[in-house]
Amino acid sequence: MKGGRQILTNRPSDIEMEPDKILGQLVTRRLHELRQHPSYARLGLTVPISKLSAVASRGDLAYMEPLTITKHGIIVDGYARLELARQQNRSTLSCIEIELTEEEALRCLIQRQCRSNGMNDFLRILLALELEPGLKAKAESNQRFGGQNKGSAKLAEAERVNSLKQVADDAGVSMGNVSKVKHLLRKADLEILQALRNGEIRIHRAWLWSTKAADDQCEELRLYRIEKGAKKTARTLVSRQLAEISPRVVDPRSFTAVDLTKLVRHLSSPESSTIVMALIDAPGKGIFLTEELFRVLKAQQESTLTC
Repeated sequence: MKGGRQILTNRPSDIEMEPDKILGQLVTRRLHELRQHPSYARLGLTVPISKLSAVASRGDLAYMEPLTITKHGIIVDGYARLELARQQNRSTLSCIEIELTEEEALRCLIQRQCRSNGMNDFLRILLALELEPGLKAKAESNQRFGGQNKGSAKLAEAERVNSLKQVADDAGVSMGNVSKVKHLLRKADLEILQALRNGEIRIHRAWLWSTKAADDQCEELRLYRIEKGAKKTARTLVSRQLAEISPRVVDPRSFTAVDLTKLVRHLSSPESSTIVMALIDAPGKGIFLTEELFRVLKAQQESTLTC
């Protein structure tokens, strides 16, 4: 104990990969002394409600693990705990204070978010791209220092690849995904970028859409949401229906595959124009109908039999 602070005397290690092993000290900080990393704030990142709820469900145990911060109060790990503490009007929090520059703190922050409950790939890449100007500046400085003028075009391309690889390594993703995100930041519609932030769509899907006009990108997203919603609703309904199945015969009538094909083919307008089809994740071979369509087909069958 020194100056009212507990010194953690672990051996210093690689600050970019193992921040927990860095020399640090346990301190108590007032909430107003703590602040987001500048890159985190600049990108407008926030703690997802789901993560905040998960932390809140732990009660006081959520605060057993100290936040990790720099000596200047920049948060490296613990954004959800800080947000919860503010909502609960707490005045102080326990923190592990370590000696890091802003760049080192950002690398540590990203590394912490590579966990299963951390940020999605797109958000981690956005944060890692904040480090790219510094990587390029170092590369240019190395070139000037080495007097490497000959073949500068090849050297510039090599440094570009190295910079891309470093960003990918920092974010824990492939170089291909970093390239796609850089393309998306230039070409994707704002609604697509927001969907990427929310984890609603994957990078590759958005990248495929980005070759289209902005309106067409938004239309693709709208159709994707409809399809996804239909699949979710269908799975819920099927699961509920399967859970209620009993040996009792609900309706003595049944449709063969041939009969069903004929009935659907002879459906009259407007019924035939309002059928929505969606693929559902259910075992076995079967066709599940909504109650409304079942009634229509049954009426069609009865009409066919009386003719």
